This record gives sequence, structure tokens and C-alpha cells, in this order.
Amino acid sequence: MESQISEQLACFRTGFPYLKLSAAASIERGVLVPNDTDEKSYLSSWENYIHTDKTIVKFVPASGAASRMFKDLFEFLAAEYDKPSTPFELMFFENLIKFAFYDDLNAACTKIEGKSISSLVADENYKAIVNALLSETGLNYGALPKGLLKFHKYEDGARTPLEEHLVEGALYAAGNRSHVNVHFTVSAEHRAFFKALTEKKVDAYGQKYGLIYNITFSEQKPNTDTIAADINNEPFRDKDKLLFRPGGHGALIENLNDLDADILFIKNIDNVVPDRLKEDTVRYKKLLAGVLVTLQKQAFDYLELLDSGQYTQDQVREILQFLQKKLFCKNPETSILEDVELVLYLKKKLNRPMRVCGMVKNVGEPGGGPFLAYNQDGTISLQILESSQIDMTDPVSKEMFEKGTYFNPVDLVCAVRDYKGHKFDLSNFVDKTTGFISYKSKNGKELKALELPGLWNGAMSDWNTVFVEVPLTTFNPVKTVNDLLRDHHQ
Repeated sequence: MESQISEQLACFRTGFPYLKLSAAASIERGVLVPNDTDEKSYLSSWENYIHTDKTIVKFVPASGAASRMFKDLFEFLAAEYDKPSTPFELMFFENLIKFAFYDDLNAACTKIEGKSISSLVADENYKAIVNALLSETGLNYGALPKGLLKFHKYEDGARTPLEEHLVEGALYAAGNRSHVNVHFTVSAEHRAFFKALTEKKVDAYGQKYGLIYNITFSEQKPNTDTIAADINNEPFRDKDKLLFRPGGHGALIENLNDLDADILFIKNIDNVVPDRLKEDTVRYKKLLAGVLVTLQKQAFDYLELLDSGQYTQDQVREILQFLQKKLFCKNPETSILEDVELVLYLKKKLNRPMRVCGMVKNVGEPGGGPFLAYNQDGTISLQILESSQIDMTDPVSKEMFEKGTYFNPVDLVCAVRDYKGHKFDLSNFVDKTTGFISYKSKNGKELKALELPGLWNGAMSDWNTVFVEVPLTTFNPVKTVNDLLRDHHQ
């Protein structure tokens, strides 16, 4: 523990190196756009795969609280004025009846205030409505995780993101034995709520889709918490005790590593749509999975050929082309490697976890994107990078970032077993030099927080990575409560 603290404090002092970029990923450089024929082949590959005895798991990070969704409403509660004034506040109140949680909110208002929403609006008592939505005496939406909030209306009631993910699991991740495995990472304080909602709903969804659900939960491990530092990079103390903070979503690589699976789908909890719009989501999830299992099979065949020793020079060149052209991993040094060294290099690079990541056209959303970047061993490969990993003082890197044509929607399908059927130890493929330092505060005092290499950033840095273009219709996150008023959430 002491050595870990020393290492982390050293990171605050030295910072993390920027990654050297080769290019922003594009159709010309590393983003696949399958044609109709290829698409049919990939979809068929996935259909065949799910009829084998392989284990498929849908992995959903779901521990984040929804408090940021309601930032504007918290500000309204604290404001000196009582009537909605900002465009955000006006939009929220003008469209209240459209929210899936409207009936619950109306009941909460009646219970707390003895008046319905319409009566409170007539009285211009808007803050009572917001209080009923956010406070513990009401719906407590200000403290609950996003996964438990009602997002979408249906004729038979409203659905939470947790339920939408159960439906998605049935539509593209059901295995051969009619089982659907869905794993949610949750916070300790909310685990009982997730469990209760699952127990209440799972049988109905199982009957609807003729499937058996296996729903599991895990929490971010305490040993992945990182020490906080003060502005002078010394340990931050709160009431004379060292302060440790959660290490960010990169800590979830350990949760992922604990799962017994062949294929893992990863998608954020808030990126869901109602059933009427699920067709694209399901089709492209299957497409990504089809690309993955097709490439994995080829890599496995090549590894077995190299193991056999019965290969020709032409076949070695073919394998090198596969690594460079299909898995987008290049090493300028391969031309000078001796035959034996080249085979060892190919084995090492092919025998790694593999992920296929959906990428959407850049529409100005904040967040990371796909790049070709230099790795510590001199290779250039595809990486998902955040802006903080890129040196914005370097004009060339800055231009690559700003002119990037794709955006990372967190849409991954991962293969985590080797060609002999053994599970990879995913901790061996993390680039520990790709963490983040952010600035926070505790009781009014500024502090520095250390985030571990992000789950789909540095934590998967040494994976074989492929990017596939997916339509914007598959990316529908809910960052603020008013996002639920967009057409694709109605």
C-alpha cells in the first residue's frame, strides 16, 4: 500500500506524458465502413457464433449518480428568483408532462404538498415541483444513479435504463442456451435498489423474450481508489486522515477481468432508446460483434499455424499484412527483423485481447476520439484518446484533434480469451502511463485527483483494436434531464 501511495504521489509531481499521434483515425486510416456484402457476412458470422457454447456478457458501467443531470434544476432551487427564467428552466416546465417520470412526480407532489403538479404550476410554486423530484422526501432523483430513473414511456408503464439494457441484451447478446448474461457495475449504496428493481422486472422480460436472464452486479474495488494530493503534491488530509477517491472508470478493468466470458459488449448506462428506435442499435451491435469474431478466428488460425512451425515465408508475409492492414498495428522496425524475431513479434501482437469499437461521425460532442498513436514499444496502433492525453501546445497534434472526423460513443465488443481458450489477464495490457489528473475540492479546499487509465483508453491500450463506423442513431446519451425531451427519448 505504501509503495502504491508513493507511486501515485510521483504521478502528481511528474504528470503523465502526452501520446504522440500519427494521425486521426478516418476511413482512409483505420475506420471500417463495411459494404452491403461484408455487412451480411459479418451479421451471419455473429448469428453462427451465438449458436455455439461460447459465453456472451453485456457489461454496463452503471455506478454514476444522476446528480449532474439535474445541475440546472439544483441551481434553480438555490436561485433568488422563483419563476423559471433560463431557457433550460422554461423548457423543463413547459414540457413536464412529456417526461416518463411525470406520474410518479405528480404523486410525490400530492403527497408532500397536498397539491398536483398542475395546481402547483397555477400557484407558481415551481420550486416545490423541483424539490419533489430531487429531494429524498420525493423521488430522490438528485441522488439516485441514472440506471434507476424512468427514461421512456410505454403503454404498459415507464422504463428505466436498466430495463432498456435488459431488452437490448435479449435482442443481440442471447447465447445458445437461451441465456442472457447482463452485468452492471454499481455503487455500494445503490446495489440494493438495482437488485430490487431487477427482481421485480426480470421475470416479465424473460417471459416476453422467451429467455432466462442471469443478472449480476459488482462494485468498483476499494483497492483501486487513488490518493488525493494537495496543490503542492503532498497527500491531502481530511480531518487528519488521508483522502482516497475512486480511480475513475479505468478501475473497472478489474471488474471486467473477473467475468467468465468469451465475448463482452460494453455500453454506457444512459445510451439507450425506446423500442421503436432500437433497430439500428441492435443491427450495429451484431455487426460489431460479427467483425470481432471474424477477425478473431483469422488471428487464431494464424497463431495455430505459427505454433505448428509448418509455415512458408509467404504465409509469414500474409500474417504481417493481416496485422498491419486488418488490425492496424504497424511497426517500422519489422523490415529489419530476422525470420525468428518476426515470428515472435507476430505471435505477441496477435495473441492479445481484441476489441471492435463503434465510432460515430463527429458532431461536436465533448469527449474522446479515435487516433493512430505511437506506443511505448515503437508500434503505431489504433487508440481511443481523451483530449487530456494530447499535447494541445503542439500545433500538429492540436490540428489532428480538432479536425478529427469521428467521436467515441463507448460502443465496444471485446474478445478476452486466447487461441488456446485461456482467459487473458487484462491487467497485463494496461498502459499505466496514461492516467489523468483532475482538479476537485473537498470542504472548500482544492485538491488534485488521480484517475487510472480510462477503461476504453489506457486500460485497453495494448489490445488489438479495430474501429467501425456506426450511425449517429446508435448514440443517444442523456447528459441533462432535458435530453429526455429529444425525439429519440420520447
